[in-house]
Amino acid sequence: MKRSKLKWRKYLLEFLTIFIGVTLAFALTKWNEDRNRYESSEKTLLEIKNGLELDLTDFNINKIGHKRGISACNYFRAYLREEPIKKDSIDYKYRSLLRDLISIQNMSGYESLKSKGLELVENDSLRLEIITLYDFYYEALEKLEETYSENQFYDTYHTPISEMLAEYMVFDKDGRLVDLSPPIGLSKKEKNLLMHYLWKIEWNRNFTNDFYLMTEKKVKELIKHIEENVK
Repeated sequence: MKRSKLKWRKYLLEFLTIFIGVTLAFALTKWNEDRNRYESSEKTLLEIKNGLELDLTDFNINKIGHKRGISACNYFRAYLREEPIKKDSIDYKYRSLLRDLISIQNMSGYESLKSKGLELVENDSLRLEIITLYDFYYEALEKLEETYSENQFYDTYHTPISEMLAEYMVFDKDGRLVDLSPPIGLSKKEKNLLMHYLWKIEWNRNFTNDFYLMTEKKVKELIKHIEENVK
């Protein structure tokens, strides 16, 4: 009887040892998986954050480009009104007036997240914030800058504007625009058309800059929330 009890105790001890060992192995495996997942999530979020900070710089460059285009609109309005203008700025202002811009976005962090699975970001609100920024705001900016016809300033306005102003353009020996003679030969209709083009260019550049400001706000909020999440 004593031997039987000893055997059962031995078997029970062996069973418990095996059970505890297996349980610990599973727990260790899960702990390693959770740690690796956390580290991967943190690394991906930091990659997104770094890309967003670069995007803010690129946004600022494009906003400056649009502001210069708006300044050029005011410059040529003054010319059409036969008000004094700085002649040494003509070439620069004309190029700024019709300059197109592209939307430069650092997408590597977001693409990395999508390849690993969006669920890698466990915080639901943070994940939604990331998706909204990239799939709505960034996509809208790209369309505004690169596919929206009225924001393709060179393609849309260069021909009609240059045809009406060509007679008044003065070039130096290197082919650089250095002067504009007074627009006394322009008809009222032509002047109104030019004023209308300038108004449309300015409106679209202002609209785009406003969207940049709205997107910048979302970017800064996301950067802050990422920093809070990875602490």
